Order: sequence, then C-alpha cells, then structure tokens
Amino acid sequence: METLLAHSFDYLSSYDQAKIRKGLRQVEGLLAQICLSRSKLSNADKRRSMQPTGSVPPPQKSLADLNEDPAFREFFKLQEGFQWNVAMRLISSLEHLLGRGSNGANDLLIISTLDLLQGVLLLHPPSRSLFAREIYMNLLLDLLEPGNCPAIQSSTLLTLVTALLDNPTNTRTFEELDGLLTVTSLFKLRATSREVKLKLVEFLYFYLMPETPSIPIANASAPNTAVLGLQRSPSKIAGAFSRSVNAAGDFSRDTGADTKTTEYKQAILGRYLNNVEDLVEDLKETAPFGGKVY
Repeated sequence: METLLAHSFDYLSSYDQAKIRKGLRQVEGLLAQICLSRSKLSNADKRRSMQPTGSVPPPQKSLADLNEDPAFREFFKLQEGFQWNVAMRLISSLEHLLGRGSNGANDLLIISTLDLLQGVLLLHPPSRSLFAREIYMNLLLDLLEPGNCPAIQSSTLLTLVTALLDNPTNTRTFEELDGLLTVTSLFKLRATSREVKLKLVEFLYFYLMPETPSIPIANASAPNTAVLGLQRSPSKIAGAFSRSVNAAGDFSRDTGADTKTTEYKQAILGRYLNNVEDLVEDLKETAPFGGKVY
C-alpha cells in the first residue's frame, strides 16, 4: 500500500494534468478496493456476474465491516503519519490547481480532487482536524468564490460539510473566517445557479444542527504524526466512527466548551440572512439529518 501511495503522491505533485489525473485515479482505486468487498457476493450473484449480459457490482461495506477489514486497518494506520496522509496530499493538489485559473480540464481535476477528499475524510475522520487550520479552511472558502463554476461550488459545499462533521473546532474556524458571509453572499447573488442555491440551503440546514463534541485526538506533541499530531492504534479505530446525531443526547444544551446549540448558531446566521427562524422551524419539523432540534 505504501508503494501505491508513493506513486500516486508523485503524480499528484506534478504540474502535468495527465499525471495529476493518473494520481487521482490511483487514489480512487485504492479507496474503492477498501470500500468494496468481492468476497461477500452470494453464489447466485457470482453466477449472474459470469453471464455475458452484465456483471454484479460488489456490495459496499458498512463502517462496522471496515473496522474488521485488514486493508482498511492498514490504510487507517498509514493515515496517522504525515508521510502517507492522503488528505494532506489532496489539499496540496487543490492549492496548485486553484492557482492555475479556471478552464475546463482544470475544473474537472478540482472536482475530482474534492470528491476524493470527501471520501478520505469519511474513511479517516481524524484528518478532518486539518481544517481547524485557517490556511486549509480558507482554501475551501476560496473555491466558493462566484468566479468558480457551479460544479466546483457544489462539490466544495459537500466537502465543507464533511470537514465540519462532528468537529465543532472546525466550525469555529469557519465562523471566524467569515465563512457564513461567504456562503450567504453566494446565496444572495442572482448569478448563482439554482443547483448551487439548493446546496447552499442544505448546507445551512446542516450548519444549524446542534453540535456533538469533536472526536478526541491523542497527544498532540507526539513526533512523526499527521499535521495535527493524530495518532491512534488500530484497536481504537471504531471510536472514530462511533459518533452519531442520535448518540449525543440532549442537543438543547452545549455538550462541551467548543460546541454550540442551534439557538447560538441561529443568532450568528441572522447577522447575514433574514428569516433564519423559518429555516430553524423547518429543520425542527423535517429533521433532514435524523436528529432532533429543540
């Protein structure tokens, strides 16, 4: 796995678009191997897959299954070190691609990089802590600028959700960098596409959800760790996925020093957007993310 990552990182650091695309495909292939299991096909599915009319795609694994998968455990372990952290490399690629201006081929590479970054942040939740740093959060906010194409803006919003998920520290960084101003300004622009505006509303629903505490990280002073000192033994991998909206208890109260309630965030969002109360009421009624808002 280290060899594959080394080759893909070399390609991702290239200035040649074809090599960058190859590096992205190699990372995508690695993630696909981790997330898909061919061994769980039933006998009937295996027989159908051998028929000339088509093949049966391998079923996706659940996060619980991944925890017991040797390949995933090895991948997770490698992500704890700076040298093999995929999220860091993808962020670096985004920085280079963003500096090249907007054109069709470059935009497609940015979108592919964002899509992969979403997957990596879901597979390795501790990597989300990278976005507690202003330089990396600013990168996502730059990708939401009106000059970028709608597809990039939509992919960036999904990546932003993934980066903020279960990580109030990142949300505070987002707020301090006027992320809400960026999001609401894009929403108010007449030139913003309908698709992006729908994504922006979805993001605001997500933002207004009450928060759960950040996933705890180990000794931040430990040497040779990922950028923020992330280090976790394989036996603790399951804890990275243990948080859910329903497991956090009463969301009407702050659950920690860095977590905020819906009412708190409603007040902040109200500085930039009118009728936030309507959003909150709709959030309470529909519970789009499966949780409760009090």
